[in-house]
Amino acid sequence: MHGNEWDVTSAAGPAPGATPVRPEGHRLVPLATALLQGDGLILHWSEDAEALLGYSAEEAVGSYAAQLLTDGTDRPEVLSLFAHIMGGSAGWSGVFPVRHRDGHKVDLEFRTYPIAGPAGTLLLLATASDIRALQAVEADLAVLDGVFDRSPIGMAVYDTELRYVRLNEALARMNGVPIAAHLGRRIPAVLPGINSVEIEQTMRQVLRSGKPVVDARSHGRVPGDPKRDRAWSASYFRLEDSTGRVFGVCSSIIDVTERFQAEARAARAQERLATIAEATARIGTTLDLQRTAEELIEAVVPRFADFATVDLLEPVLRGAEPTPIPSDRTVTLRAVAVGESYESGLAHAVDTVGETSEYAPDRSYTQCLRSGRPLLRAHVDAEVLRGLVSSEDRVEPGIAAGIHSYLMVPLTARGMVLGGSEFIRMRNSEPFSDADVALAEELVARTALAIDNARLYRRERETALTLQRSLLPQEIHRTLGLEIAYRYLPSSVVSEVGGDWFDVVPLSCGRVALVVGDVMGHGIRAAATMGQLRTVARTLATLDMPPEQVLTRLDETASGIGEGQFATCICAVYDPLERTVQIASAGHLPPIWVAPDGTARRVEVPPGVPLGVGGVAFESIEFTLPEGGMVTLYTDGLVERRGQDLDDGIDLLADTLAGPGRTLEENCDAVLGALVTDGTEDDIAMIMARVLPLPADRIATLPLTGGGRLPGKARRFTRATLDSWGLTALSDYAELLVSELVTNALLHAGAPRRLRLFRDRVLTLEVSDAGGSAPQLRPFAEQDEGGRGMFLVSELAQRWGSRLTRDGKVVWAELELPFGAV
Repeated sequence: MHGNEWDVTSAAGPAPGATPVRPEGHRLVPLATALLQGDGLILHWSEDAEALLGYSAEEAVGSYAAQLLTDGTDRPEVLSLFAHIMGGSAGWSGVFPVRHRDGHKVDLEFRTYPIAGPAGTLLLLATASDIRALQAVEADLAVLDGVFDRSPIGMAVYDTELRYVRLNEALARMNGVPIAAHLGRRIPAVLPGINSVEIEQTMRQVLRSGKPVVDARSHGRVPGDPKRDRAWSASYFRLEDSTGRVFGVCSSIIDVTERFQAEARAARAQERLATIAEATARIGTTLDLQRTAEELIEAVVPRFADFATVDLLEPVLRGAEPTPIPSDRTVTLRAVAVGESYESGLAHAVDTVGETSEYAPDRSYTQCLRSGRPLLRAHVDAEVLRGLVSSEDRVEPGIAAGIHSYLMVPLTARGMVLGGSEFIRMRNSEPFSDADVALAEELVARTALAIDNARLYRRERETALTLQRSLLPQEIHRTLGLEIAYRYLPSSVVSEVGGDWFDVVPLSCGRVALVVGDVMGHGIRAAATMGQLRTVARTLATLDMPPEQVLTRLDETASGIGEGQFATCICAVYDPLERTVQIASAGHLPPIWVAPDGTARRVEVPPGVPLGVGGVAFESIEFTLPEGGMVTLYTDGLVERRGQDLDDGIDLLADTLAGPGRTLEENCDAVLGALVTDGTEDDIAMIMARVLPLPADRIATLPLTGGGRLPGKARRFTRATLDSWGLTALSDYAELLVSELVTNALLHAGAPRRLRLFRDRVLTLEVSDAGGSAPQLRPFAEQDEGGRGMFLVSELAQRWGSRLTRDGKVVWAELELPFGAV
């Protein structure tokens, strides 16, 4: 009892030492008390008595109970019962109707207790409660007991120290522990195999805040089912009385193991989908074979496996077509990518990137590759691992690292096996499942296709590079009066083999043509087009065509190659004797000119249109190069960068070249260091040429003016010059050639202007005149006295020709120098 009220608690009673628990909304039954003298005079009247019957203590005390609480009809019966009670030694209990102050009858259940008063006076203590309230409480208790006893849901009541106070049989069965073994104990003591720390944290939160918690998840193993993980959903609410006094926590618990497992399966499926989506975006972002393998490793570690490897067959790495694996041969694989989620020590028991391993024909790994089907070993021990590894010495380190589950999936693309990918679990306690095999197959298939694409692109790139290298100059001939340096860099992008080219073409009379071009597009077609244009350009240049005519013919060639084949090109012809250069451009970037004092600027060349457009004339400019001056020709791969203005790249090139004191090789290195920092998306071709002084013993000039016999004068000058150069052996041939060239000029061009002898790789004899037509080989009869001069020149000279100049033409002939005379 508490005061004058009954406390309706659990039938099982509280645990020893536990705080009594009163459920929230608990019904309180008023208990009226009264103390009567032996004659029925009321001595004490409680507040609950006033609440039940309406009489205040002032009204009741001093009154006779029979007169106050009965009417005339019941009074004799009341007096008789009172006398009986007072005359006996034991109390009495029973139900009797009593009159309320307002006149209606109230059925009360009485309990009386005779007691001794002062000086031995006999008194009577009477307690009473409304029978209807008691019946309602009994009904509540019946409902509560029914919920606890018959509910299939586990239910429990805990005190403020979180000890079990009451629980039902359903919860006891769920835990596999009798009810009595719960009472007075906390959850960790009863159920050590579940996440009790989190559960008690939730219960304390409910105790503090008063806010119920619904569907709080818990999991673990219980004594009733110690070998299987289970899951539960619990709801908690605080127990308190109408005054807010807290008595504890109540919980309802249901087993949600099947739903938990279904949710876990759904979560794993969702995670697999997320892994596939992420891997799809990550794998195959480049055409680099090794990077693609690394992307697979990054996609699966640690989400799917603790350790993973990708190994490829040796022929695949060489770019060869994969072939079926023979059943009687060992298989050699090279590690391409290896990754782990933590330092397990397993990396020391497998091949590092670049190392190879050989697998015998009867090994599980080899058989898996041969079949093209996955190899799953859900549970791995030393014996299983021994059949998987390539050598016995790898078994012990693998077991020591904690390998417990293994999966290998062949890398298969277009029906052929390229290699294998291994997945290993150590800390991840879940063994690989069939669902994991399906996921791994999906990821590996994507990787295999990307790797095969990378292999094909690599092969195409190598083919294009081989073609490209074969079409580029294999040797740059030394040019008198000009120092030349060059660089060629293929694109750093695997698939981006371009059509950039350069050429240095030796011409007659010591001149040289510098050509740089860039075919638009990439791949083998671009490289092949480059080869065609370079060959045509070289041929046209050797015909002594000026640069603008070379580009015109190249334009016609590009138009004839096929639709959509365009190229830019710049052609420069340098004459070391005159120190002049003629330049023409077909949509190419401007050259950079560096003066002897180190100042650099662009050369403003008429831009022209790209080769292949057709129908547009090209223009050339001519200027003189001083000794020590330098000119640089290049392709756009050197100065063009994504997100940057092209002019900024050209300005940076000019700034890098500015300043005297560096050699051409140093200038080339400086340019690449400044402009090519992170690789290039396009090929780079670059030529630098610097004017050098001509040695005095390499050139001799005779003006052909004034009177006298010019052929004879030319012959004497030629013999004297060759004698001084140590080329006397060539004097007879040279005199005859010079005589015929001068005579031809006298007969067909009015008069010769100049004879010039030039010694470089060959001996060049050239005669300039004012004529505008080239000499021709005309047929002649035996009786003709003339017309044989150019035939003699053609027969005696190693090579001969003519070219037009601004004020006439030059006719030249070349003689091969004696061995060792260069």
